[in-house]
Amino acid sequence: MQANLQLPKLPPISSVSIIVPTYQERENLPALIQRIEQVKQQQQWKVELLIMDDDSQDGTEQLIGQLNYPWIKLVVRKENHGLSPAVVEGLKLAQHEFLVVMDADLSHPPEKIPEMLQTLQSGADFVIGSRYVEGGTTDISWSLFRKLNSEVATWLAYPFTKAKDPMSGFFVLHRQTFERGQWSLNPIGYKIGLELIVKCHCQTVREIPIHFSDRQKGVSKLSLKQQLQYIQHLRRLFIYRYETWAHLAQFLVVGASGVVVNLLVLTVLVWWGMPISMAIALAIFVSMVSNFALNRRFSFSYARQGPLLTQFINFLTACSVGAIVNYFSTLFILKSFPQLLPQMGALIGILAGMSFNFMASRFVIFKKS
Repeated sequence: MQANLQLPKLPPISSVSIIVPTYQERENLPALIQRIEQVKQQQQWKVELLIMDDDSQDGTEQLIGQLNYPWIKLVVRKENHGLSPAVVEGLKLAQHEFLVVMDADLSHPPEKIPEMLQTLQSGADFVIGSRYVEGGTTDISWSLFRKLNSEVATWLAYPFTKAKDPMSGFFVLHRQTFERGQWSLNPIGYKIGLELIVKCHCQTVREIPIHFSDRQKGVSKLSLKQQLQYIQHLRRLFIYRYETWAHLAQFLVVGASGVVVNLLVLTVLVWWGMPISMAIALAIFVSMVSNFALNRRFSFSYARQGPLLTQFINFLTACSVGAIVNYFSTLFILKSFPQLLPQMGALIGILAGMSFNFMASRFVIFKKS
């Protein structure tokens, strides 16, 4: 992560690009455009409104064509659909220095854009239109589940930003801020603001209170799939910002699953009457195979394109020291304390070899090319 980044010296606000991702929002666009136009006239800005539409087929193209406003540009996206990719594409296409992102469903008040840009000018490098700072509000129709869902999502983002509403889709930033992280952006789901805060190294994030209005027309796009994508997105961000710690955390989770595999296999084999020394060895091998597969798939997913057989052989070879430590530690414990269950001895042996296995996996078997 970059440190002590200098905030850009911002020019006076005269031209603004507003990026609005849409999918089947034709009913909301006339009111949104009217409100943005009022702000444009009041501030006497040169405004570019980029409507990034995911091929809605709902009359959006016809509406924009009928309005025929030269300051409105419709981009119909035929592939790579999704809110976050649409916003990133819009930010790259934007022509002006000040960048605004907001939803099309009238939940975000365009009237707050001037205040947000003034805050950007005062020394921030990312400004959020926030529901949760003092003065921010939401419609009273929010259910308990919706409130809880929002609070949990915000809590999960805490390792990346102390902002109270990092889930907001209403924010402003300067072009220079966007450009310093644009080539590392790979968001999924709908929380593009958090991606920008992390990848563009935004150190000074400020929030302006807004009233968040529930949509009156159209259908919400939030789904269980998007919520699961948010978890996947957080995983990517953890790896980006806390690379070694993120790999270690995933390695430990995989290791914990290996403990379960080891103990289950050992229990079954002992129950079948297999000699304890042979049962221990076989349980260790099965858990190693399981750990290899899961580490390759999750902990060190960047290495999945490498040769499977070579990685597997290297994994078994490099981790042999850990396996030997595991094996003899288990035997020693069980012989020294015969009253212990075999599973207890196996657990101690597993822990003894784990640190070596992580170092070998991180820096030898699954090392980055």
